[in-house]
Order: sequence, then structure tokens, then C-alpha cells
Amino acid sequence: MPRFAANLSMLYAEHDFLDRFAAAARDGFAGVEYLFPYAWPAPAIAERLAAHGLTQVLFNAPPGDWAAGERGLACLPGREAEFQHGIELALQYARQLGCERVHVMAGIAPAGAAREALHECYVQRLRWAAQRAAAQGVRLLIEPINGRDMPGYFVQRQAQAHALVQEIAAANVQVQLDLYHLQIMEGDVAMALRRDLPTGRVGHLQIAGVPERGEPDQGELSGPYLFGVIDELAASCGWGGWVGCEYRPRDASAGGTTRGLAWMRRWLEVKNGSSARQ
Repeated sequence: MPRFAANLSMLYAEHDFLDRFAAAARDGFAGVEYLFPYAWPAPAIAERLAAHGLTQVLFNAPPGDWAAGERGLACLPGREAEFQHGIELALQYARQLGCERVHVMAGIAPAGAAREALHECYVQRLRWAAQRAAAQGVRLLIEPINGRDMPGYFVQRQAQAHALVQEIAAANVQVQLDLYHLQIMEGDVAMALRRDLPTGRVGHLQIAGVPERGEPDQGELSGPYLFGVIDELAASCGWGGWVGCEYRPRDASAGGTTRGLAWMRRWLEVKNGSSARQ
């Protein structure tokens, strides 16, 4: 059965960030993820995790100047010192939060930059970061992000991400497979899961409805069907990662996240009922 993690950057927006941990636990989540923890002291976050019995599943390394539109530094020449400082900071947080996965954003390709130079920079940066992360048992994730939501992002397609993982050749670098981005860029989501999860190169999944990025019970993706595919693959190839719920609730009012989780409650009821009958 997929293990669902609440993305606290998108869910429970009616609560202050540190209060979202309790809300996620009340709704039955065992794990949480979010974009960036750096505005809060790591001990304060660790206290919330411990108080509510939650696993810190994933967060992102610093992305550069987010407010100015930067979306990662890994492929940007001339930003090596800032990139390295960000990785060290992310690893400090990972150590204090007991987090085993850090997403390293690639960055927006600068206009007119030679693709080959960006590629070389990216591979070198990830190899350095992987070595630092391996020392404390952390896996680094790279994620293809669709060009509609993030125009110019350096890594947009699954084949590119998997080729990069193979070229970087570090055991602790894996792909973060977001089914929302995959559907927008490529489609054929179930076949991509069947193709890629058995490779061992996928370290984390995320889901949202397409095209509006709401709950995964409406739109182009069938959440229950895909969860069944993930279950099947978990049984056949041993994939045991998390599925991050990285979506914007359709109901933005107070309690909207909880009401919108009817899709997850239905799925868990079906699976628990099936388990009881076996």
C-alpha cells in the first residue's frame, strides 16, 4: 500500500507552518514533506515531528533567490560557492530532522547558455553533493519539472533524469518522479511507472490532479488506478518509497485540506478491507 506523505507547503494553508504537522497527523498521515525548512530552526521542526509521530520524508536544498525566480543552482555556472553552502545547510537540517532524502533543484537554464556547459556543471555539482550526502546516509533526488509551470527548467523529462543519474554514477542519487509533471510532459504514466520503478533509480513519488494540480481524484489521472499499479510494483520489485501529496486543495477555506482527503480515505478503506479479507 502506498505510504502517503503530506506536502506541508501546499496542504493545510489555513494553519501556520509549524501547526500543519499536527493537522497532518490528525488526518492520518505518517510522513511529511515540504519545499524549504530554512525559515524555521531545525530543532523546532524536529520537536513537531517527534510530538506527532511523523517521519520527515523529503525537503529541498536551497534554490537560490526564490523570490527573484531562481529555481535551483545546480546547472548555473559561477554559483558553485552558493550551491555548496546550500548543500551543507540542507544536510545539517537533514541530520537534525532524520530526513533521508533531499531534492536538489537543477535551475532555470540561462538564455543563450550552451547546453553542454550547463550539463557539465550540473553533473559535477551533483557528484560533489552526492559525496557529501553519502557520508550521512542521505539520498539526493533530481526531479523533472514540466515546462508549463516552470519554463526553462533544466531537467524536464524522465529519460533525461535517468540518464543523468546513470552519468553521475553515485548510488545515493535518484529520480523524484512526480506524476503530475510526467503527465503534462509525456503522459503514459502507468507504463512509465512499470518501466522506471524496477530500475531502482526512483527514490520518491509525488502526485496531484492534472491539469489544475488539485486532489488526485479528478482530471486526467486516475489516482486509485495508479496506486494499484504502485502496489503491484511494490510487491514485484520491492519498491518501498513514499508518495508525496503535492497538490493545492480545490477547497481553499479552513478545513478544505481535510475535506479534500476523501480520496485517500476511500483508498485506504478499500485496501484495508481487501487486507482483512485475505
